[in-house]
Amino acid sequence: MQIKSLALAAALFAVAAPAFAADYVQQTGSTLTFATKYQGEVFAGNFPGFTARLSFDPARLDTSKLDVVIPLAGANTKNAERDDTLKGADFFSIAKFPQARFTATKFRSLGGNNYAADGSLNLRGASKPVTLTFTWTPGDKPVLTGKATVKRLDFGVGAGEWADTSIIPNEVAVSTKVVFAPAK
Repeated sequence: MQIKSLALAAALFAVAAPAFAADYVQQTGSTLTFATKYQGEVFAGNFPGFTARLSFDPARLDTSKLDVVIPLAGANTKNAERDDTLKGADFFSIAKFPQARFTATKFRSLGGNNYAADGSLNLRGASKPVTLTFTWTPGDKPVLTGKATVKRLDFGVGAGEWADTSIIPNEVAVSTKVVFAPAK
């Protein structure tokens, strides 16, 4: 009788235990890019060394989370002078703040395979809310394709003469394509 009670208790616990999101790790082929303007001319760059970890299940958004670490020294706009300026004290100040980090624990469905991850970006010692909207393409190697807008002045990026939004707009478009595989 006691064995049946234990089996019943274990079965009830399994049913009552919350389901957790699947864990994923970033794979090769992933990109993190940004675009803005300088004196009216559009330029883009990327962060080749970023890493992303994701726990995600469209049926259990309440257990989902995203963690992205961005080494700022790798910022690459294909213009050495601009890249050096971005690394300096007026922009990313990589000597003091070598990385940025985006974390999200609140996910919302936007219909179909479209979602929003409401999170926090920590950049230059400031932490501000940022929403990443994304499309989730499931499969053996699922893909998250997303975009966000970051207001650079909220983080002190572009100080001094660079704070003039007629030279560089406040809004910076960020986009990403992250190829994932299940974590082992």
